[in-house]
Amino acid sequence: MNITDIAKRNHDELFPNDVSKLAVTDPELIEIFDNWAFDDVLAEHGPEIRTRLMLQLAAIIACQAVNEYRTMLGAALNVGVTPIEVKEIVYQALPYLGMARLFDFLGATNEVLLSRGIALPLEGQSTTTEETRFDKGLAAQKQIFGAQIDAMYEKSPKDQIHIQTFLSANCFGDYYTRNGLDLKTRELLTFAMLAALGGCEPQLAGHIAGNLAVGNDRQVLIGTVTQLLPFIGYPRSLNALRLINEATQDHER
Repeated sequence: MNITDIAKRNHDELFPNDVSKLAVTDPELIEIFDNWAFDDVLAEHGPEIRTRLMLQLAAIIACQAVNEYRTMLGAALNVGVTPIEVKEIVYQALPYLGMARLFDFLGATNEVLLSRGIALPLEGQSTTTEETRFDKGLAAQKQIFGAQIDAMYEKSPKDQIHIQTFLSANCFGDYYTRNGLDLKTRELLTFAMLAALGGCEPQLAGHIAGNLAVGNDRQVLIGTVTQLLPFIGYPRSLNALRLINEATQDHER
């Protein structure tokens, strides 16, 4: 089997003048993978290249693959993903993964940006204050999830209400309200991360509904899963597709 011309062209767009070490040690595997990931998969419907790379970065962070992240971060910057967008992807991951999982990716991001002559810190993107973060976060939650946010507060045990407050003020108030990425993109990034994480089906189902509410329709979600498949594998991808099918069937009734 040879690597197709289409796969070579798509690969070279992301990694110009790059020679894979695995192409030397594992040529058969690279032929199979490159023809699939850079030809077959890219022939299917999916987001445009910048968005595709952003979603893949989010999923790779959730997979805890820091070496692959470094490689794909370089590709993302090569096709025009901006340093601010990169930082916002990493920051968006924090409330879903926690600092313990994110710390190495912050370091890797800073190293790659500095190696390209990009001065740090970047321009701040926060839009809230300590006084406004809860109200703005709650508003963002309701914009995405509607009346069920009030129901979550009403149903929460009294000794856990602080977690709901944290979700509003921190997860949504501190992160979703930031500049640098719009709301639709942030919600799609969250979907990509949760799909890659696995084992959090209720949250993934909730954010599928959230994506539909902000305008990321069934085809956008299927296209996203298709482009994540080479990085997160079949079981997690098929699980995400099952939940998309269930959500869109309910949505269309």
